[in-house]
Amino acid sequence: MNEALHPSFDHNLWQSCVDHLAQELPEQQFNTWIKPLVAEVADDQRKVTIQVGNRFKLDWVRAQYAPRIVALLEKISGKAIALELALAPRESPTKSSALPQNFRVLGAAEPAGLSAGDDPIVVPFKSRLNTALTFDTLIEGTANRMGRAAAMHVASSLGQLYNPLFIYGGVGLGKTHLVHAIGNKLLADNPAAKILYIHAEQFVSDVVKAYQRKTFDEFKERYHSLDLLLIDDVQFFANKDRTQEEFFNAFEALLTKKSHIVMTSDTYPKGLTDIHERLVSRFDSGLTVAIEPPELEMRVAILIRKAEAEGTVMPEEVAFFVAKNVRSNVRELEGALRKILAYSRFNQKEISIQLAREALRDLLSIQNRQISVENIQKTVADYYKIKIADMYSKKRPASIARPRQIAMYLAKELTQKSLPEIGELFGGRDHTTVLHAVRKMSAERQQMTELNQQLHVLEQTLKG
Repeated sequence: MNEALHPSFDHNLWQSCVDHLAQELPEQQFNTWIKPLVAEVADDQRKVTIQVGNRFKLDWVRAQYAPRIVALLEKISGKAIALELALAPRESPTKSSALPQNFRVLGAAEPAGLSAGDDPIVVPFKSRLNTALTFDTLIEGTANRMGRAAAMHVASSLGQLYNPLFIYGGVGLGKTHLVHAIGNKLLADNPAAKILYIHAEQFVSDVVKAYQRKTFDEFKERYHSLDLLLIDDVQFFANKDRTQEEFFNAFEALLTKKSHIVMTSDTYPKGLTDIHERLVSRFDSGLTVAIEPPELEMRVAILIRKAEAEGTVMPEEVAFFVAKNVRSNVRELEGALRKILAYSRFNQKEISIQLAREALRDLLSIQNRQISVENIQKTVADYYKIKIADMYSKKRPASIARPRQIAMYLAKELTQKSLPEIGELFGGRDHTTVLHAVRKMSAERQQMTELNQQLHVLEQTLKG
């Protein structure tokens, strides 16, 4: 038997939920996403159906607000409630000018498969944002704190400070997550904003197509009209002169109209090669922030949170074991977690340190074989053009002492050796000498762009 739904039934239940959300959410978010919703409550008050204006809004409400709405309804009613989201009956819009600017109307004149008698369809501007990558799902730590703070500022005050925002760091450290989070927050606060996320290779492809088809007017209209451009891996512009010229033009046009640009790269602006100097100077004209490899506590938090998202509880001691052995980036952590979960399910065994050791035996074997203190010493000596013997010697000129400290720092970061063990391998030095080197390099890395880049290169070299 179908449940009879009454939009006006127990109006207080829905209204109470709406009142709570009005207190929790920023006014613009509430007015945009919650206030227009129409709720229908079943006779037994165990099912609530919310009608949403279009598919885009339905997906957004489901992803961003549905869990909180269910929690509030159940708290208010004291009952378990099933929430259903449905598209509201379509009404033909009277004027396209009443639509927010990130929507366009497809009518009979457009090649969208519509006949003259069909109702117009409202289609959202394709931002290419991943709605799962938000500030709420981003684990914060020392490694990304400054980047996250800058990103939050950009999302909250578009076109003002930190324009452009340039985020750099190694692969798999969360740069892409940050830029999507900016876009998703802005879109939640301002659904009319025109936002586009692309990879630099897509921009290159768009330039090539515009060149081949002689459609540069359309190309410029698309890129120059944005409120926010999010672009990943701008190092891919290297040696592409026409692409760099078009990006420079888009860059200037967007800054002139107070739009915002957020970019990511694997290196800081002045470290980019084969990019025009005038473009590099633009990249460096706003705020440049580095995303570092996550520290131990952050890696543990990431593993526990990701396991929860997969519906699994990862014991803290297992998370610490994995975090100590997988140090380079978030992507490798996620890969290690997937291996452990698959191994656990396949063998029907609970997650433990022993199971993690078995699931990751290939990874641990490769890591132990590749990264040793001796290998670190050789790699650092080659990089700074000193003799390997200088790593063990008592010589103290800066040209030798600094590479030696860098090698000690990397030995602590990339191997399981204790401070006394590392000291012994550096000519029998005391563990306090190693600790001093580790703390010194760790602090300077946060402040000195050039040193951070050198360490990044050395880490990538050692990890193969």
